[in-house]
Amino acid sequence: MNPILFVLFALFSFTSALPTLIAYKRDVYVPPITSPTQDTIWTIGTQVNVTWDTSNPPAQITNGLGKIVLVTDGLLDYENPIAANFSILDGFHTITVPDVAPKNDYAIVLFGDSGNRSQNFTIQAAPVAAPTST
Repeated sequence: MNPILFVLFALFSFTSALPTLIAYKRDVYVPPITSPTQDTIWTIGTQVNVTWDTSNPPAQITNGLGKIVLVTDGLLDYENPIAANFSILDGFHTITVPDVAPKNDYAIVLFGDSGNRSQNFTIQAAPVAAPTST
């Protein structure tokens, strides 16, 4: 191979790859979830606040839109979020507790730049209204 062509090819390859070699600073924001906690009990159909600590956000957040996903039996229902498209810097989002089987091993994951899982908590059935007599 011609040495000049080899050098030109090597130089072209290096300059083409240069953007991938430069380290871009990316700030991943994983705010700690403050509610729900292990002592939390949600009732199906009620409105509750999911909260997280926004006291130390980075200067450049890669993805500022949040998504809240319910975790059931250790599995994330990512296709059916209970909330989406809110600012991760809000620190809270009000949701309606979904109609799911009552049990005590639910969790939520807050997605933005990254996912942050809550502690397990309980979702209980809504109280049944007593029949009225006429």
